[in-house]
Amino acid sequence: MLELDAIHTHYGLSHVLQGVSFTVAKGEVVGLFGRNGVGKTTLIKTVAGWVRPSSGRLRFEGEDIAGLASDRICRRGIGLVPEDRRVLPGLTVEENLRLGLMQAPGRAKAEAARAMQRTFERFPRLAERRSQMGTTLSGGEQQMLAIARVLVGAPRLLLIDEPSEGLAPMIADEIFALIHELRAEGIPVLLVEQNVMRALEVCDRFLALERGAVVFQGDARSSADRQRLIEVIAV
Repeated sequence: MLELDAIHTHYGLSHVLQGVSFTVAKGEVVGLFGRNGVGKTTLIKTVAGWVRPSSGRLRFEGEDIAGLASDRICRRGIGLVPEDRRVLPGLTVEENLRLGLMQAPGRAKAEAARAMQRTFERFPRLAERRSQMGTTLSGGEQQMLAIARVLVGAPRLLLIDEPSEGLAPMIADEIFALIHELRAEGIPVLLVEQNVMRALEVCDRFLALERGAVVFQGDARSSADRQRLIEVIAV
């Protein structure tokens, strides 16, 4: 579904991504790991159109999307759950979710209503707080809201940046259980996560990033590949 071929991305004179190439197939979860500052978030934002690549080819379902505006990429079916969640102040939980419906313009009202209902069924805690201001939720609930807001738009590819950061272990377990559900439903996910061993449990494959380049790729089910990953990112 997603193909990156020799992607380079700059912030001014800073050369952050240096020739990144990999693919994400339909229905698989791919983990993106590495130390802080190696370019993981920049890579996610480049795919989502938040940052424009300097060169290289970026294809989604066979279509070249490199350089497209983020809203156009979103409407093509790529949903981003950013690290900072971006729950909008002044809006209730339900109003934040309704913004997610804008990812799929042209939906019939009945279909949009069903999407909202399915989302509340998947996230009963959000249903209980649907009239509460989104920014007054706990950190874990805000993370659920950020994920739910993207899912209500029925993305065909989900990008998730550091979903367990700052969360209590029990809440983080709920987030990883949700990613496991998405995988079972066939929704492909590109996942950035610092809790490597926990993330590997929901991944099919993984990539190790160092200094803006992919230095190792492996099978999440392979003990040897897991051990090599730890060695690579611990250097």
